[in-house]
Amino acid sequence: MRNDNKKETTRDKRRDNQKNTRSGIRKHASAERPSRENLTRQKLTSRVLAQEVRESRSAQAVRELPEDVLIGRNAVTEALRAGRGINKILLADGDREGQVSEIVALAKERGIVLQFVERGKIESVAGGLRHQGVLAYVAPVAYAELEDILAKAEAAGEEPFLLLLDELEDPHNLGALLRTADATGVHGVLIPKRRSVPLTATVAKTSAGAVEYVPVARIGNISQTLKALKEKGFWVAGADMDGQQNYYEADLTGPLVLVVGSEGKGMGRLTKEQCDFIVKMPMVGKINSLNASVAGSILMYESMRQRLAKKS
Repeated sequence: MRNDNKKETTRDKRRDNQKNTRSGIRKHASAERPSRENLTRQKLTSRVLAQEVRESRSAQAVRELPEDVLIGRNAVTEALRAGRGINKILLADGDREGQVSEIVALAKERGIVLQFVERGKIESVAGGLRHQGVLAYVAPVAYAELEDILAKAEAAGEEPFLLLLDELEDPHNLGALLRTADATGVHGVLIPKRRSVPLTATVAKTSAGAVEYVPVARIGNISQTLKALKEKGFWVAGADMDGQQNYYEADLTGPLVLVVGSEGKGMGRLTKEQCDFIVKMPMVGKINSLNASVAGSILMYESMRQRLAKKS
């Protein structure tokens, strides 16, 4: 009997121990479960964040093109064929076969500036977009031809009135001058193809829409262009602080080209030599020069005043 009781007691203890052990395992497992779930959530969160960072970097790498930029062989070729205003074309070094040769031929035919550059320079502007080694800086409107400007003035029965900008560099000044040119009846504005600000989105915005109404022609050599215009009967008046007479004392009527120099150095020497006369603006303050757009605007309004007085 005693042995049987001992056996039963031993079995009961074993059952209790097993129950306690299983219970402890369950408790331990339940205590560990939340921490494992937390780890899983953390991993998922990290993956999501990493993906968002990658997508953000990708979006930054491929940014939108500026308003005045075209890229790709087809896009630039079609712009050339359509006669769109193009300021300059960049081509990657070494690319001269196939469609690139057609782009070169069309650009030379239209007198558009071509530059062969390192591919990285084009890539920096294209910002990750597919460019095929071709990039064009386009104008908001098409450029006019000087002959067409003169023909339009003649058809209107008006004496041609032109503004020539000698290597102006600030797009805001060009925009402001276009705005005044529209207000004062200027028939056209002439700008050099090189070393001068072209028509851009900034110019168009600053002009407050005048770029749509005032023809702008790009010319090659300024001195030769002025010689040709003088042979057609034009008078050339330049603006400079070393002028021989005040602007309001000069005759600014008849077929006229007003020449305004660049912001820093004014008119170039060869341009000055082609001027029939140079006018100045009296100043009594401490500053000895005017902003290019201000000086040009004063001259255009004085010419308009004289023309209107001549008619009346």
